[in-house]
Amino acid sequence: MALQSITVKDYMATNLVTLKPDMDVLDAIHLLLQNHISGAPVVDNLGNVVGILSEKDCIKVALTGGYHQERGGKVAEYMTPDAKVIDVSTSMVDLARMFLDDPYRRYPVMDDNRLVGQISRRDVLRALEALW
Repeated sequence: MALQSITVKDYMATNLVTLKPDMDVLDAIHLLLQNHISGAPVVDNLGNVVGILSEKDCIKVALTGGYHQERGGKVAEYMTPDAKVIDVSTSMVDLARMFLDDPYRRYPVMDDNRLVGQISRRDVLRALEALW
C-alpha cells in the first residue's frame, strides 16, 4: 500500500482522553500523566473542540505557579484555543507535510464536525515504518 493512499483514519487514536475548559488544570495535568499522553483536546459540553492542552501549556502552569505562588486555575486559562483540526480522510502524506510546517505535535481528528480521534507525529512514523 502506498503512503498516498493511507489516511489519518488508518492510524489515529480513537480511545481519547478529552478535557473540559472549566476543569481544574492540575487535575488535567494529572490525567495526562496518568494516561502517558502529551496532550488532549478540550471540548465544550456539546462536544465541540475549543482548544488543546499540551505539555508546553502545562509547563506554563508550573512556571506561573512557581513564580507567582499561585496554584492552578482552569484548563481554559492555559489551553491553546482554536485548535487546528484535520479531517479523518486526510492522507498521511499531507499530514506529514503539516507536521513539518506547523509546530504542533498532534491534531484532533474530525468526521462531519464530530471529534473521532487524535493523530500525532508518532502515528506518522508508524505509518512510514509499515511501508519499509
